[in-house]
Amino acid sequence: MSQELLTQLAEQVIKGKAPVVKELVQKAIDAGIPVKQILDGGLIAGMAVVGDRFKRNEFYVPEVLIAARAMNTGMTLLKPLLKAQGVQAKATLILGTVKGDLHDIGKNLVGMMFEGAGYQVVDLGVNVDEQKYVAAVKEHKAQFLGMSALLTTTMGNMKATIDALKAAGVRDQVKVLVGGAPLTQSFADEIGADGYSPDAASAVDLANRLLG
Repeated sequence: MSQELLTQLAEQVIKGKAPVVKELVQKAIDAGIPVKQILDGGLIAGMAVVGDRFKRNEFYVPEVLIAARAMNTGMTLLKPLLKAQGVQAKATLILGTVKGDLHDIGKNLVGMMFEGAGYQVVDLGVNVDEQKYVAAVKEHKAQFLGMSALLTTTMGNMKATIDALKAAGVRDQVKVLVGGAPLTQSFADEIGADGYSPDAASAVDLANRLLG
């Protein structure tokens, strides 16, 4: 019975049916299914399929956003219960668009994908300077820092942030992930980032690999 309910939940996340997702999450809670199981077997399982379809160009940004919104409606019910039970997020990701850049669609998509994969996401927004990134990494003891840039003119601010992390003595505590339309793997290597990803779904795969 519980497996059937979780499969149904995952399917509704994929379809982006927010009200149904909320209803099924409540039903699962009422049925006494462990909260972590509802999260992993229902919400995260659904978002994993969404991420996969996105990578294969079977889903596009609108479908992903709708699915993520549906997942978030379920999360609103689960979050307080997860907290009460002391269930930890997989890891913490600090996220932001670099200084001088105001683009946020890609960044928001990455944030949703990471939340959908069980990470805690701290989104600093756009136009984020080096010191703000460093302060957030320290405050949240984050394992990952994700930076996005859409303008070639702002890409240099990624290196400035990595230098600031070194200067603050926290560079070795955090994995730096970078992404954005003008970026390449060789640019990421050049600035000393730990990883580059061409899209939001691959970014989660990369983080999972780095977590080992």
